[in-house]
Amino acid sequence: MTVTKACLVRLGAGELSAIQVPEAAPEALRSKNRVPSAAGVVPQKDLRGGRWAEKTLDVSILFSTEQLTPCLQAASSATPEPLFLQMSWRPQYRSSKFRNVYGKVANREHCFDGIPITKNVHDNHFCAVNARFLAIVTESAGGGSFLVIPLEQTGRIEPNYPKVCGHQGNVLDIKWNPFIDNIIASCSEDTSVRIWEIPEGGLKRNMTEALLELHGHSRRVGLVEWHPTTNNILFSAGYDYKVLIWNLDVGEPVKMIDCHSDVILCMSFNTDGSLLTTTCKDKKLRVIEPRSGRVLQEANCKNHRVNRVVFLGNMKRLLTTGVSRWNTRQIALWDQEDLSMPLIEEEIDGLSGLLFPFYDADTHMLYLAGKGDGNIRYYEISTEKPYLSYLMEFRSPAPQKGLGVMPKHGLDVSACEVFRFYKLVTLKGLIEPISMIVPRRSDSYQEDIYPMTPGTEPALTPDEWLGGIDRDPVLMSLKEGYKKSSKMVFKAPIKEKKSVVVNGIDLLENVPPRTENELLRMFFRQQDEIRRLKEELAQKDIRIRQLQLELKNLRNSPKNC
Repeated sequence: MTVTKACLVRLGAGELSAIQVPEAAPEALRSKNRVPSAAGVVPQKDLRGGRWAEKTLDVSILFSTEQLTPCLQAASSATPEPLFLQMSWRPQYRSSKFRNVYGKVANREHCFDGIPITKNVHDNHFCAVNARFLAIVTESAGGGSFLVIPLEQTGRIEPNYPKVCGHQGNVLDIKWNPFIDNIIASCSEDTSVRIWEIPEGGLKRNMTEALLELHGHSRRVGLVEWHPTTNNILFSAGYDYKVLIWNLDVGEPVKMIDCHSDVILCMSFNTDGSLLTTTCKDKKLRVIEPRSGRVLQEANCKNHRVNRVVFLGNMKRLLTTGVSRWNTRQIALWDQEDLSMPLIEEEIDGLSGLLFPFYDADTHMLYLAGKGDGNIRYYEISTEKPYLSYLMEFRSPAPQKGLGVMPKHGLDVSACEVFRFYKLVTLKGLIEPISMIVPRRSDSYQEDIYPMTPGTEPALTPDEWLGGIDRDPVLMSLKEGYKKSSKMVFKAPIKEKKSVVVNGIDLLENVPPRTENELLRMFFRQQDEIRRLKEELAQKDIRIRQLQLELKNLRNSPKNC
């Protein structure tokens, strides 16, 4: 068979008649998985990103003289438009200013060490962070507790460091108020939601009295979320399949969303808080109008079992993570106004850990972190196809149990930091800050990567939002850095913090004993205290009898007759 060269031409009807073929074609190009499409672009597996990316391939096809003659005759009867295929094996990535973003782990002295991170298997982060404090759910007996540590207090944490320990069951979720830095909400297996006020400078003693205790769920509460634009509006989701909306100005639930038939796995708001999306164990994805509780859109995800969902800013898109029918981890992109079919579905890998999605609306970057993984993948989201562009992957040998995320106003803009994680490493009892940095030569403020971002001022009051008003977040510039807001205060009535002082010792300042010797010391101290109280009680009883006799004598004296 004679091998002939030919030129690829496009006929008037748009048909391909022939392809230019080198005389010595590499054998590797003849494999079946490298057959070109009409445009010369073939989908190939991008192993680094775990997704399908488009690659322009070096294409060579061998024709016999008999096969090529009809094609050349057809080409000669029409006006040809030459169309040459570029020969390249490199992946064609979308140009992006975030292409070279890299993750930087903080030095050991800037980590938080010696923390007894909870071993609870509930699928949550167990960590919350803002510009001033880091909160971590800890392992404890006889009730749930969590630590609150000022960010500047890095290094090893003492075993008897004060805790927030008012819950009677395990703490399942914690979230900081986005507008008041020292207010944090927690929920627990004891069916309650509690609001705590952390004093300036952090805790000096164990905190057992909450500012506000919210009781409305009949079973344990697994999720809490603050409204993104309204102050003192809190959402809680329980294992009773209900979502309660709390107005903390009055300390009562103002609305119950009862449209789920199983446990609610995740909640997420759009930018102005006018829409709420949820994932549920009934394999359904819902978009809900929160004030009325009406379901606007619903997807029955049988082929893509959804676990987590996040709104993608103002793009009118949702991104979910879940499991495919082949038990591989998968992400899907949805149009929030039409959940009949996902726009795209991408398989990530075959691991079993839950995928946590994090979206940065300012940079349009998506971060995927798997529970039990050591890596974090990141992508760029666009409104046009292919919608999802793989950027890079941060790798670490230590597996993560959960991740806290620093708000934008707490980032270091001088280092071009665009995102910061706080990684929980249970095996080491360690919290590692991981900064995602855009490499830039200049140390000046980079306005192209720091647009105006939601700030620390609420756009609405609870009454305005409940009255049907929606507003976008109040934006701020990061150029001047973070400034503490002094205007916002928590309006719920504040109870006085009590102390129990015995022999000059405040019992609330002492954590439960951790060793047998400490337990014995506490036991003997309590025995001494009980003995002293019994003696004091006996003396008071004697004094009471003496006073009663004196009173009786006074009544029976002759002067009173």
